Amino acid sequence: MDFLHKLGIEKTNYGSSSGVAWGKTKDQGTLDVISPVDGQKIASVHQASATDYEQIMQRAVAAFAEWRMLPAPKRGEIVRQIGDKLREYKDPLGRLVTCEMGKSLQEGWGEVQEMIDICDFSVGQSRQLYGFTMHSERPRHRMYDQYHPLGVVAVITAFNFPVAVWAWNAMIAAVCGDVVLWKPSSKTPLCAIAVQKIVQSVLAQNRLPEGIFNLIIGRGSTIGEQMLQDPRIPLVSLTGSTRVGQHTARVVAGRLGRTILELGGNNAIIITPDADLKLALPAVVFGAVGTAGQRCTTTRRLIIHDAVYEKVKNALLKAYSGLAIGTPMEEKNHMGPLVDREAVQTFVEALEKGKAAGGRILFGGKVLQGPGYESGCYVSPALMEAENHWPIVQEETFAPILYLIKYQGGIEEAIRLHNAVPQGLSSSIFSTNLRETEAFLSHAGSDCGIANVNIGTSGAEIGGAFGGEKATGGGRESGSDAWKAYMRRQTNTINWSDQLPLAQGIRFEV
Repeated sequence: MDFLHKLGIEKTNYGSSSGVAWGKTKDQGTLDVISPVDGQKIASVHQASATDYEQIMQRAVAAFAEWRMLPAPKRGEIVRQIGDKLREYKDPLGRLVTCEMGKSLQEGWGEVQEMIDICDFSVGQSRQLYGFTMHSERPRHRMYDQYHPLGVVAVITAFNFPVAVWAWNAMIAAVCGDVVLWKPSSKTPLCAIAVQKIVQSVLAQNRLPEGIFNLIIGRGSTIGEQMLQDPRIPLVSLTGSTRVGQHTARVVAGRLGRTILELGGNNAIIITPDADLKLALPAVVFGAVGTAGQRCTTTRRLIIHDAVYEKVKNALLKAYSGLAIGTPMEEKNHMGPLVDREAVQTFVEALEKGKAAGGRILFGGKVLQGPGYESGCYVSPALMEAENHWPIVQEETFAPILYLIKYQGGIEEAIRLHNAVPQGLSSSIFSTNLRETEAFLSHAGSDCGIANVNIGTSGAEIGGAFGGEKATGGGRESGSDAWKAYMRRQTNTINWSDQLPLAQGIRFEV
């Protein structure tokens, strides 16, 4: 695979880097990275040690003292160069994303494009780290707020977006003056190593110190816990399951640190009688089977009005029967494999629970075997008739299962069903009825962090803040004013008079 050579991926790789030097630890176990595409080993990674972690943290703390003093537009210039370098490596890096985690080649390239886009966004943001000026009640006083860098920001990412989510956090954190410590998923360490080497070349060209962008690959029970408990890390940004997020929140809050949590999603699309089905159906299919159902924003529930239920169901059956499932390295295929056989087992068990609750599988739900499916990670995406209150429907199953749920009343009934799950990430309604769509976007509408009209639940742009409510964690990253989470806010008051008046009219004389 030529793209591995272009990215500097060796047969055996080390698991820690401070942006200049790589660690040499070999005694903490080795990760053998197996591609879900064909079941073949891609490469190996030596996991980092607690000693590696401490050395990197010391370098990161030292680098922060220097990096924060560089003017923000100058930091933005470094991020611009990283974006340009990613453009050079878009093809091989996108192929590695596809090879290592299994998403389609189009999605692999698209993920790298997200990295490029957030670099561009962050360059502009570097000149807009603004505060506000307020009028003081005291004469000849000026009052304003400003934002300062936080310090070392830990970014813990999941396998399903092995590079983009790091970029969402790292590029904004960098222009804010923070340094970054990245712990990627142990299922996709090679993508992180490739990105680290790309960034490393930019740091070297600009003669910047080590410790600005750092990487550590190791066990969550050791390295991960060190990060959560380390008081030198004021902010931990984690993408993962709700269970892991709850643990992270407890540990970091125990030392009064901050978290950005992007956790589970149980996203639904409402289809009303006034929906334009020509728009809705492609959005539903992509939302449900894109990345083999392994997106945080995957469409998992389809809430369909009884008046159009049969029409929608039959159209989905036709669309699903035409899906091409196979190696994601070929652009003609719509869906590739799940990330590993454990994910396949979760898929099978979820369908069994659905059937036990009374569900009926309308399509798919099989583990595919035969030529081209040797890895054991390929499945046929499933359509299941279900009820919203079933325990399995209330869960997030990270697999291509779409539950079809019928409603008969008005938009209020659809919204009630939509909101009646623990998670609150992404949501959508398809309707040409203004009253229905405005109700969905109102205070009494969708309770998710993302609410869309006449587009699907997946495919968020980097310009908008990304995140959700309830069991999704409440965090926001990427665009809008999410940059404020990576900085500490300070209120300043300047007295330019020769008097010392107190606020609230208090008198104090000595």
